[in-house]
Amino acid sequence: MNKLSNYIKDSVAEMKKVTWPTKKETYNYTLLVIGISLAVALFLGALDYIFSWGLTLVITK
Repeated sequence: MNKLSNYIKDSVAEMKKVTWPTKKETYNYTLLVIGISLAVALFLGALDYIFSWGLTLVITK
């Protein structure tokens, strides 16, 4: 039981040291993640389209 209470006390102490992002930073990071996710999705979608188009050309000839 002593280990558990020490763990909880240490966890609370560490959480007090954390510098949490502001609301504006959180908003900006969220937009950044969404933007990068969309860019990667478009890139992978374009690669998929190009490779399937190329494979169709190879198969049909």
